[in-house]
Amino acid sequence: MCGNTKPRSFLVNFGAFSRLSIAYLQAVVGSVAMSSVPFLNTPEALRQLANAPHTPCQCTLQHCAGWESINDTAWPSQYMTQVATLRDPEVYEPTFEEHHPSGTRYESAEAPVALKFFPYNRCDVHACSQCQQHVLRYTEFGGYYVDHRARRLNTDLIAD
Repeated sequence: MCGNTKPRSFLVNFGAFSRLSIAYLQAVVGSVAMSSVPFLNTPEALRQLANAPHTPCQCTLQHCAGWESINDTAWPSQYMTQVATLRDPEVYEPTFEEHHPSGTRYESAEAPVALKFFPYNRCDVHACSQCQQHVLRYTEFGGYYVDHRARRLNTDLIAD
């Protein structure tokens, strides 16, 4: 610091925490506390959740067989409920390694759903109240953008 320069102060955003008790603060990811939904850490658990019967739906997510960008205005929030997460609460920085044993690519509708690999290791699972279809959602953070992405869950593609 030179001369009469005052030290800078910065505002702290405590909105990233929700107070559960005086001695305990719980971290919040997005708008949902991490422990408010079950963590699914096995392909069997995800299959069991996603095998619930569902019906055809005409929502904006029908074109999301592979990963698609879905902005907040296209996301049918009035019908979607977060029911689980694939984010391991014990892993601070999940891998960005992808799993494509059959040569598929990230955006492919035939790409495997591999829980320990990107982007599934950063996903939440949502269910539509209209058709009971399950949808995976995560947020891609780039250098200058935030991109919400969604993919309908196909149980045939869940990898072991």
